[in-house]
Amino acid sequence: MARRQIDMDTVTTLVAAAAAAPSLHNAQPWSFRFHTDQGVLLLRADLERAMHRTDPGHRALHIGCGAALFNLRVAAAYAGFTVRNRLLPQPADPLLLAAVHLDDPDEPEQEADDLARLHPAIAQRHSSRYPFEEKDIPDAVRTALRAAAAGEGAELLFPGPWHTESLLELVRDAESRDALDPAGTEDLHRWTRLGPEADIATDGVPEYAFGPRRRDGRAPLRDFAGRRPVADRGTTGFERHPHLALLSTRGDAPADWLIAGQALERVLLEATLAGLATSLTSHPRETPDLRLLARDPLSGTGHVQMVLRIGYGPHGPATPRRPVREVLDIAQGPSGTG
Repeated sequence: MARRQIDMDTVTTLVAAAAAAPSLHNAQPWSFRFHTDQGVLLLRADLERAMHRTDPGHRALHIGCGAALFNLRVAAAYAGFTVRNRLLPQPADPLLLAAVHLDDPDEPEQEADDLARLHPAIAQRHSSRYPFEEKDIPDAVRTALRAAAAGEGAELLFPGPWHTESLLELVRDAESRDALDPAGTEDLHRWTRLGPEADIATDGVPEYAFGPRRRDGRAPLRDFAGRRPVADRGTTGFERHPHLALLSTRGDAPADWLIAGQALERVLLEATLAGLATSLTSHPRETPDLRLLARDPLSGTGHVQMVLRIGYGPHGPATPRRPVREVLDIAQGPSGTG
């Protein structure tokens, strides 16, 4: 394919869109290197931002980086590029997660149009830790969200009432385990920003994004404050019948986690365009025994990678992002990825 010269403003814009992706505790565990000679962006894992207690196998790290990769693909399509990406292109370098080649399209492609359509949702999507309405999600919207996951090689399941109840119990179980284990809150404290720190943070979850404390209801939300006081936070009721969705992949290796991250972000962007608010909970998949119990009890297949809460309600505030200059490196030589 033809390749035009890509200016640094364009590269910066693409990486900024990629970095708007969600990640566990907003740790933003990624870095990018652009090779000017080849028009290739390399996505790498940043282990300094890994969570060795909550995410010892780096599953969540890969999912977050996969979400960033999908945003990059959307932004590139919106900018008029055709994207060719390879996952884990160098087995000897496990921190190199993807190589993204930016080309000029030979002719318009339906896939590029589908991706570009999602671009406005990148800036609009924010995790909402607020109450949602007791309002059902139309079948047509559910079908569109399932198709979004399937388009990236994953499956999205809307569990029935008794499966939903089981998932809520798993969340409560995970919360109880953390409360009994002092080390359980280590990562949480590291990545939450309280007081004046919240106003200048470039990563983590600031206190203004915690949402109110839950007075009643059963929404599966992690309380980022824990037992720490947060001024003017307030308490309110949440929905008693939350709409949950399970995102699963066939396999459970690093490549599957990257697939899950891309599928997750595609679902979240589609949901945002449909006027839905979303939030995520990783609690039921942070320990192996709970992760197995989160599976569909009827089919028992697939590996649950994320539990989504979806509904109609206020969108959460934007959480901080690191400046692009901190996550992007420019290289003149070849990438070595082929």
